[in-house]
Amino acid sequence: MIVVVGGHSRSVGKTSVVAGLIAATPELHWTAMKITQYGHNICSANGKVCHCASDDHSWAVTEERSVSSGTDSSRFLVCGAVRSLWVRTRQGMLEEAMPRVRQELAAARNAILESNSVLRFLQPDLYLTVLDTTTGDFKESAAHFLDRADAVILHDNSGEVAWENVSLKTVAGKTTFRMRPPHYVTPELVEFVRWRAANTSAKSR
Repeated sequence: MIVVVGGHSRSVGKTSVVAGLIAATPELHWTAMKITQYGHNICSANGKVCHCASDDHSWAVTEERSVSSGTDSSRFLVCGAVRSLWVRTRQGMLEEAMPRVRQELAAARNAILESNSVLRFLQPDLYLTVLDTTTGDFKESAAHFLDRADAVILHDNSGEVAWENVSLKTVAGKTTFRMRPPHYVTPELVEFVRWRAANTSAKSR
């Protein structure tokens, strides 16, 4: 099974949802993958300022082997991922890395990816989107794929909706799990993912 976890902005809890699901379902033997797209003049090889023009620096995939590096990919290992990969590309160049991404997915028993943009190139078995109505930023990629969400993970808060020109009509009938940090993963969400995994496995037999 391939699961994609996206969200409309930074710091809404995407990484925490991925980590929580990995920890709650060790029987699924997850390969975790975080996808980061860097802006102009940032090198995909190391995430630092770079003025290179080489195609070799357009993307990179690193396997995390440390449980103490403090990175998100390290956090996935700590939570129990069998493997954890960090995919880094220049902005708009994720397609260049997709052959390697697909190779890793084919080798995985189950995979969970933190990304929105990967949906341009991949049809996952389950797409979860994390939404926080009090965070005003709404990524174009998140809005574009909102209607493809299988379920919504919604921050349970009483703040006013901060979004402008964003309609939730496309997810009005979707399964919704309300969460309240620091608890990003509810028992209901865990069972939903287990159920989807079981059904996906049954279809593949």
